Amino acid sequence: MIKIAVVGDIGSGKSHVAKQFGYPVFNADSEVTKLYRKSKKCYYKLKKKLPAYITSFPVQKNKLSRAVMDNQNNLKKITKIIHPLVRKRMNIFFKRNKNKKIVVLDIPLLIESKINRNNHILVFVDAKQKEIRKRLKKRPNFNAKMFNKLKKLQSPVEKKRKKSHFIIKNNFRHDSTKKNVKKTLREILLNA
Repeated sequence: MIKIAVVGDIGSGKSHVAKQFGYPVFNADSEVTKLYRKSKKCYYKLKKKLPAYITSFPVQKNKLSRAVMDNQNNLKKITKIIHPLVRKRMNIFFKRNKNKKIVVLDIPLLIESKINRNNHILVFVDAKQKEIRKRLKKRPNFNAKMFNKLKKLQSPVEKKRKKSHFIIKNNFRHDSTKKNVKKTLREILLNA
């Protein structure tokens, strides 16, 4: 099984690029959302660590955001609970797709959380900062302070770029991005 891991800056279009490969995608952000909505285990662990913020099930993202805004250390507490649960779901995803030729990983903190393995093919999504900022500001729940805190968690973009095997330019135009993904996929399959 070829594991393609899509990496890049916040808002660079990683999820869009991941879908363009046309293979099963493990999207860590949507798995986290499912955990908040459906996992009582996750809820009880968060409630124990953040009782002032987590008061009812399902877990509300805005309350977690408030916890992080109030104290940077709360982000570490949340991460310590969430990462192992997401890792478990990723392993289930691998088992479920064990007969697939390729799977795609869309995990924002893949490199930072040490999930990255030597057999992962890293694809860096390269987008202009000006475009990223413009797109992020259009998001309904965009919070500049939260964005800056999350940005601090991430490795520098240049480090991710250097570690990557392939770079896909994303100019946020569907056709050219799709063409870049197809070209990259051909190269990956040639070298497999």
